Amino acid sequence: MKTEERSDSSRPAEEPAAPAGRAGHRPDLVAAGVGALLVAVACGVGWAWQRSNGELQAQWPPLLASWNPHVGPGTPAALTVAAAVVAYGPALADRLPWRRLLLTAWATALAWIFSLALIEGWYRGIARRLTTKHEYLRVIDRFDDIPAALRGFTDHIVVGPPGNWPAHVAGHPPGATLTFVWLDRIGLGGGAWAGVFCIVLGASGVAAVLIAVRALAGERLARRAAPFLALAPFAVWTGTSADGYFAGVAAWSIALLAVAVTRRSLLAACVSGLLFGWTCYLSYGLPLIALLLATVLLITRTTRPVLPFLAAALTVPLAFTLTGFAWWEAYPLLVERYYQGAGGVRPYAYWVWGNLAAATLAVGLATAAGLRRTLAATPSAALGALHPRRPAPTAEAALTLLVLAALLALLAADLSGMSKAETERIWQPFYFWLLPATALLPVRGRRGWLGAQAGVALLVNHLVWTGW
Repeated sequence: MKTEERSDSSRPAEEPAAPAGRAGHRPDLVAAGVGALLVAVACGVGWAWQRSNGELQAQWPPLLASWNPHVGPGTPAALTVAAAVVAYGPALADRLPWRRLLLTAWATALAWIFSLALIEGWYRGIARRLTTKHEYLRVIDRFDDIPAALRGFTDHIVVGPPGNWPAHVAGHPPGATLTFVWLDRIGLGGGAWAGVFCIVLGASGVAAVLIAVRALAGERLARRAAPFLALAPFAVWTGTSADGYFAGVAAWSIALLAVAVTRRSLLAACVSGLLFGWTCYLSYGLPLIALLLATVLLITRTTRPVLPFLAAALTVPLAFTLTGFAWWEAYPLLVERYYQGAGGVRPYAYWVWGNLAAATLAVGLATAAGLRRTLAATPSAALGALHPRRPAPTAEAALTLLVLAALLALLAADLSGMSKAETERIWQPFYFWLLPATALLPVRGRRGWLGAQAGVALLVNHLVWTGW
């Protein structure tokens, strides 16, 4: 069956040869080794630091986890999914018609996330996760009158006044909590429905990233990245945390802007803007997604969809502000609340680099190798993109710029000091856009790298209890 193709003058030209094979395998293995060493050092230093004074507020740093070797009902399924993707994923990604590839990648990601979550069993792995004392479902009954709850939302962020919000409710704008309130209103209340919702939306981000990569960097690189996206190690934390849902929404905002540019779609630009506006009311850190959105415009060298995008995006803060919640008033209170809790105890000196070790576990060693190739290609890609008389970026350069934007957003979040620990979960919206760096790896070693990715997720999920 023929693969669907289309021509678009605003899409960068695809390179005819496999990307980034020129440097051989050894530098990639060195990059993966450096990533593994960073994790090992973070574990050793973190264990000693936590044992000495408890300041890290994490039992198994750099992850928020506790040592608990175990197997469970999802173990056979997780091993089966991993083996199937390693054995057949690259070939299927090359051969399947494009739309079928998108559905297959989404379905595979769903199977992978569910099987990993079910290692803890249905109740402990999915149904209970969003019902604990820190989570959103604990306050559903306080949103019977939604406008009143929004008007008084900031009054309950800081610890002190009666009725302060649980940690995750206080730590996010009210869009996050409202999602679960609305699910409850339509009859999908409780932890099980909330967990399934987050997993399904989180897995859909795989399709969104593939659509964006195809639009900006060509179909060949999107197909190369597909198995790695479907078998992402951070699936351990997508099932089940609300951050998986946040990552899915952010991914679709970026994907639709890429579609708006390459297909000149006003509707796609407007929906992208709405989703970005909503993303900013899901997490205070996600306005950083604007860096990726700006990179989409940089790659395609157009500002055509900016006005409809902004008009749609601004409707979300306007609606919240008119209802009584002001983002800019809530954020300083969140900072105060953050330092009232673990954020005020956890030392920046460890977590500013320990976070990167946690990120390495979340994206896997193949991504570390891909990022080496991304950084090597950055100078020429950046110079080409910023030079007004240069032609449109090549496929490899476009992908480099997109991955680099995600990396810069992640580093900005890290340096802010507002993400000390738990970044294996919190940074999922950025991890999605680091994984396409694996498309730059040589074709011949794809199965080995996929096996390494799966191995990281399986080891983490079977050796520690993550709490998500």
